[in-house]
Parts: sequence; structure tokens; C-alpha cells
Amino acid sequence: MTGTPDNSFGFRAVEPDERRARIRRVFTGVAPRYDLMNDLMSFGLHRLWKRWLVEAVAPQPGQTIVDLAGGTGDVAVALAAPDRCVTVCDPSTAMMLAGRDRVLPYVDWVAGEAEALPFADNSLDSLTISFGIRNVTRLRDALTEMHRVLKPGGKLFCLEFSKPHFWLAPAYNLFSFQVIPRLGALVANQPEAYAYLVESIRRFPDQEELASLFREAGFARVNYRNFSFGIVALHIGEK
Repeated sequence: MTGTPDNSFGFRAVEPDERRARIRRVFTGVAPRYDLMNDLMSFGLHRLWKRWLVEAVAPQPGQTIVDLAGGTGDVAVALAAPDRCVTVCDPSTAMMLAGRDRVLPYVDWVAGEAEALPFADNSLDSLTISFGIRNVTRLRDALTEMHRVLKPGGKLFCLEFSKPHFWLAPAYNLFSFQVIPRLGALVANQPEAYAYLVESIRRFPDQEELASLFREAGFARVNYRNFSFGIVALHIGEK
């Protein structure tokens, strides 16, 4: 695809405000079974992908790190330690409440949207976002805002579904469109939500397009790594 998904909800054309409201309803609905569904949909691979993300961040003592769209906090707790400040920032209070039911030491929680982050200019050493950037309301604005809050030399680490290798695409599409919505109905009682999540992946910019959007937002030394034959990509950009 080209451009950004700002005027869409899955394959449907909607205004940005309606997109925002619909996505909020999706994550309120899926919050109780979100982690279980991630395990089922990815055969547990999402845990490995997130581990590779944390290894790329390589958090250090004294750093300030935000996990944006951090949901239930699984990435944040892997980044956290008593010698650094790690915060989950997510617009969905339902998702954060699902995570706060666990004991997650050294993690703070704050409600906030990617387009208006509640952090000062030049205040973060690292900002991570895992499988959340395709759900922002205005993608270019969100990337510009992420650039604003990072310190000079700070990095954005973005883990997101992307475009798989051509030979894998037929099987991947069959699983995505036929199996995942049925799992969503059976396990989470949310078939429409998971149909949206599949469609949103197809509408999202591919690896090269997202890298270009990083550069437009002001990021330097932009690069990406494909995981699992391109099903997922980790984009990294430096301020």
C-alpha cells in the first residue's frame, strides 16, 4: 500500500475521529483475553519477537524508557529494573487495568495517545511500541510526536506486523483471514475485533514505506530487521 491508514478502519473508509472511537472499542473488548489471543494467533512467537525487541533496546541504568501502546505491560516488565524508569503509556485504560492486575515491579502507568504524548521535549532515552503503531489515529503526527519526546541520540524501536516474503504470503493470508477471526469468536467472543486486526495489518505501510515515514518525521540512521520471514519487522530510528 501507499500512504497511511488514517482514514480507514480495516478495509472500511472512515473519518479519523470515527477510526479513533472504533479502535478504542476494539481494545476495550479484547483486553480480558488479549495476551491469550496473542499466544494463540502467533503460536507463542510474539514472546520471541518481543524478546528480540528488548535485546535491541539494551536498557541501561539511569535511562528513562516509555513503552507506548504498552497494553498489559509484557514488554515494559522485560525492560524494567530498579535502576531505571520504565512507563507504560496507552490510551486504553481497559488494557492497562488488565496488566495492573499482575505484580509488575518498577513499572509506571499513564494514559496517553501517540499524537499527544504526556512527556516533555527531549526527555526519553528510548521509546518502544509493539504491534500498536498501526492503531494510531494519525500516523505521521504520531511519529513526529515520538521524535519530539526523545532526547538527542534517543531511539524509537517499533515492532509491527509487516509484509511477509512472497512464498509465505498465500498460507499467511489463509491463516489470517480464515483462522484468526474464528479464534477471536471462540476464545474472546470478539470476531469483528480480530477481523479488524487482520485487515489493519494489510492496510499498514510495508517495511520500506514505514522506514520512509520515519525519515519524514526527522529520524536518522533508520533501519529495520525482518523477523519470521517478514511477518514482523523491527524498525529503529534515532533522533
